[in-house]
Amino acid sequence: MTRILITGGAGYVGSVSAEAFLTAGHDVVVLDDLTTGHRAAVPAGASLHAGTYTDTEALARLLDAERIEAILHCAARSLVGESIRDPAKYYRDNVAGGVALLEAVRTTGVQRLVFSSTAAVYGVPDATPIPEDAPLRPINPYGETKRTFEGALAWYGRAYGLRSVSLRYFNVAGATDTLGEAHDPETHLIPNILLAAEGRLDLTIFGDDYPTPDGTCLRDYIHVADLADAHLRAIESTALDDARTDEPLICNLGNGGGFSIREVVTAAEAAVGKPIPFTVGPRRAGDPPILVARSARAAEILGWRPARPTLEEMVGSAWTWRRSHPDGYPS
Repeated sequence: MTRILITGGAGYVGSVSAEAFLTAGHDVVVLDDLTTGHRAAVPAGASLHAGTYTDTEALARLLDAERIEAILHCAARSLVGESIRDPAKYYRDNVAGGVALLEAVRTTGVQRLVFSSTAAVYGVPDATPIPEDAPLRPINPYGETKRTFEGALAWYGRAYGLRSVSLRYFNVAGATDTLGEAHDPETHLIPNILLAAEGRLDLTIFGDDYPTPDGTCLRDYIHVADLADAHLRAIESTALDDARTDEPLICNLGNGGGFSIREVVTAAEAAVGKPIPFTVGPRRAGDPPILVARSARAAEILGWRPARPTLEEMVGSAWTWRRSHPDGYPS
């Protein structure tokens, strides 16, 4: 049993990961400022501290008081468009705040950290599926700030003995029986398709003339419960006697092939039982035709493979959760 702090543990990914850690028998402490997270999403059995990871002294006191042994860092600014409009916010929270977290980790002697990163660090890749050694060429401040923190994490490991895993992935989808996705504003494709199915949003597909089988962009998706499983396996790999993290470890996560936007719409129509209206708009600048991550390293080193790889499982579970939580979480 390990005492684990999850930053951003009241958010979509963090709360499902907290649920998985508790099920595996670990003690979980959540740190979240609740600006985008939800108090009601924190699973029973986890303790919640409302606050920020960007205050080194406050975080160090929390790490000491809660006797934290390992950290899952999920908290970050994560909207691509917002990062372009207001890069200062992303450098302040994701980079300066991230270094503040690392300083608290260093001064308190915590030696284990898993970073929930992003495949946006690759930018527009030369080839897909994308391997971990592909060039890192982010095309927006969001991806750049994640890349910068990955670099700091690796150097802290080499200088101070911090054992770490960075997990890079594209799109997360789906829900568990109790936890799902509720953002405001919502920027992700699958929940927006489901909002369109409910008549609450006009859905636009940006471009249908890409060099893909049906003309729409093809993207990688993983189920949020599979991501939580990867976080769990990564945390366990940072044990002090585990040779897998003697050097900083980076792993991509993906389902192996990816799905087109039209395939996602079709799967959603099957889940809701009716056609979902949409319009086709012009391409968005910077949208590559295909983005899929190669996840062989995660399989080989962490023993991770997606257990819920189909769109039917991802979209179906998201729709089931929405029907039982039509307005998301209570305030």
